[in-house]
Amino acid sequence: MTLPIDMRAVHIPEPGGPEALRPATQPLPVPLHGQILIKLAYAGVNRPDALQRAGAYAPPPGASPLPGLEGSGHVAAIGPGVSRWSVGDAVCALLPGGGYAEYAVTNAAHALPIPEGLGLREAACLPETCFTVWSNMAMRGGLKAGERFLVHGGSSGIGTTAIQIAKALGARVFTTAGSAGKCEACLGLGADRAINYREEDFVEILKAEGGADLILDMVGGSYLPRNVKALAMEGRLVQIAFLTGPKVELNFAEVMMRRLTITGSTLRPQSDLAKARYAAELETHVWPMIARGALRPLIDSEYPLEDAAKAHARMESSDHIGKIVLKL
Repeated sequence: MTLPIDMRAVHIPEPGGPEALRPATQPLPVPLHGQILIKLAYAGVNRPDALQRAGAYAPPPGASPLPGLEGSGHVAAIGPGVSRWSVGDAVCALLPGGGYAEYAVTNAAHALPIPEGLGLREAACLPETCFTVWSNMAMRGGLKAGERFLVHGGSSGIGTTAIQIAKALGARVFTTAGSAGKCEACLGLGADRAINYREEDFVEILKAEGGADLILDMVGGSYLPRNVKALAMEGRLVQIAFLTGPKVELNFAEVMMRRLTITGSTLRPQSDLAKARYAAELETHVWPMIARGALRPLIDSEYPLEDAAKAHARMESSDHIGKIVLKL
């Protein structure tokens, strides 16, 4: 494969709103030991990209300064020490950054084959979301068949994925969303109960059901004490983001009395080894769900790379249902 010297990309000259994303020409990245270079066909758009654009989520040391944490395409080059992949292989991958470009490098162990039955467009929506959901809901949260599971933001990329995986694991799935249309979409994905948080109180609904055994939350703020109240005895709360803030007053006596567990994580700063372990888990447990039709990415919209600012505006409007992708 003949490689160019430069590539199209979208960068962030200065932090700001969606308009801070600007088309640019960048040097082609070079894969180092254990890395692969991917010629991207599609890239997923995620909330952490918007945080980085706003100057609130710096890339880890050594990562590309370009936004973009997931994508799909074909292997264009391999670095020393890589044995699994060959040039031309179709892959989707978790990226340390750099997805808003024609080419990106990533650890070879963070790439996965395109799941059976999916194309590159759908596969680009999987890595960031599936790594996050599986590592927090299944591995950290320990969701089991028969348990009551609540995910907030059910119509988001994380939410639509969590609903389907939790249902495939045999859980009773509850979710919150902000409109009747979004609630209907969540029910269509397998949720047993979709709660319009503008009209209903998720705490009262879950308490009437015996409480949630596991809650996956990205809202934070005032939801934190309400989540605690919504948990069943020995329930678990896993926090993965703070859309409304990380600080709140919380009565920990309730945590002690009902033997609750509060935990959480962020994906991007974790080690290459941890992410490789998550990738192996996905290939073993989640990719078969996709192959049998139990999990399908729900795509809201697609934009050309140069319109990344419009994609971010769409995401931050919260009008979308499912994932937003960039076409390279």
